[in-house]
Amino acid sequence: MPLGNLTSQFFANVYLNELDYFVKHKLKAEYYIRYVDDFVILHSSKEQLEIWKKEISEFLKERLKLELHPQKSRIIPLSQGIDFVGFRNFWHHRLLRKRNISSILSKIELFEKDEIDYEQILESLQGWNAYAKWADSFKLRRGVMKMIYAKD
Repeated sequence: MPLGNLTSQFFANVYLNELDYFVKHKLKAEYYIRYVDDFVILHSSKEQLEIWKKEISEFLKERLKLELHPQKSRIIPLSQGIDFVGFRNFWHHRLLRKRNISSILSKIELFEKDEIDYEQILESLQGWNAYAKWADSFKLRRGVMKMIYAKD
């Protein structure tokens, strides 16, 4: 099934329901968040997280025939920010990923060079803005708007 397909998201949620139950009820992890196949567990003890990671890895392998991604399954301090559902998430704020900022800036560059028209940049901006407003990005979004309207 293609990634991003609504049915693949649905089946990921159904299939990983066992993981949710395992983490919440067997491991008793208080701060567990999952979106489709991406999940985060927060805990103050690095040692506890390492134990849970090993137990989750074994559970996934034995029960669901899945494996944790070796590069993406990391234990890091929250102060470094957690890359989750399209944002860099910190304790008290959320930032956009750099590649998402670069994406809109490259579209603006195409607009400034007249390689895309006003309707196309507006369509891109609306989608990007709908995403970006969930982060702490007010000044960035205002700056992007100024760049687009400066061309007029």
